[in-house]
Amino acid sequence: MSKLNQDELFRVVEYSADAAERIGYSNYSYWRSVWQNFLKKKSAVFMALVFIVLVAFSFIALRIGNYPNYAELVSSPTETFLTPNSQYWFGTDNIGRDYWCQVWFSAQVSIKLALVVAIGEAIVGVIIGCLWGYVRWLDRPLTELYNIINNIPTVIYLTLVAMIVGQSFTIMAVSIIATHWLVMARNVRNLVLMYRDREYNLASRCLGTPVWRVLSKNIFPYLISVVILRLALSIPGTISLESTLSYLGLGLGFETPSLGLLLRNARNFFLVYPHLLVFPAVIVSLITVTFYLVGNAVSDAADPRNHV
Repeated sequence: MSKLNQDELFRVVEYSADAAERIGYSNYSYWRSVWQNFLKKKSAVFMALVFIVLVAFSFIALRIGNYPNYAELVSSPTETFLTPNSQYWFGTDNIGRDYWCQVWFSAQVSIKLALVVAIGEAIVGVIIGCLWGYVRWLDRPLTELYNIINNIPTVIYLTLVAMIVGQSFTIMAVSIIATHWLVMARNVRNLVLMYRDREYNLASRCLGTPVWRVLSKNIFPYLISVVILRLALSIPGTISLESTLSYLGLGLGFETPSLGLLLRNARNFFLVYPHLLVFPAVIVSLITVTFYLVGNAVSDAADPRNHV
């Protein structure tokens, strides 16, 4: 067998910019992968559509009802406890007010409260959680603050706020955010502790990268799925908490209708007039179940480990 010379063994390949671009370029997009993974879950997509339709219809319903504006709602002593009919689609309550208008306006208020609380909780929880896990000297004071707030039952805390400060949309939103940031901050803090001393973060610190940039660019992308999951749990949790507080008389106040307030008012009449309980209860259940399932699906889709 003849020995091959060097020219036969090796061949020089000329550089091609187009070929290098095709080999080195990745068409991966994080948010496109999140969207594609979410669309694969047909049940979650259906639930998302149900939630969007429900929110949109809460605004349309007032326009097609008897009272386009809640402030125009009037009582009629001669039309109390009417069952659903062609004029009053959800019937009337104990003082003769149109229940259709009350239910859908209350749904708007409850959804707005849940969204405000979820966004506020996410902002406060992520900021405090990142600092809690990254800045070492803040670990002890923030841990003590967490233990103090966490050991006070939420109902007692909100009861004291309602009795001392008052009852309104803003007061309840701020009060819930002031206690519910704990779970978000704890989850974020635990993840930051895991990623804080990775090699690329140590290299960034050695190069003089500011703390805020390390947190926002190097660590926060790993927290997205956890933040989304917490948001998914916060919205139905807030609606359920508001319904419970309103049922106990500690909610938004009688001047601000909500689904919880309607459930509270129906407790004395629902055995005889079940429509007073059924309609707000169904809407609360739909909002809670749909957003919980959608949030879990989005959280799974946002996890980079599920991306191909």
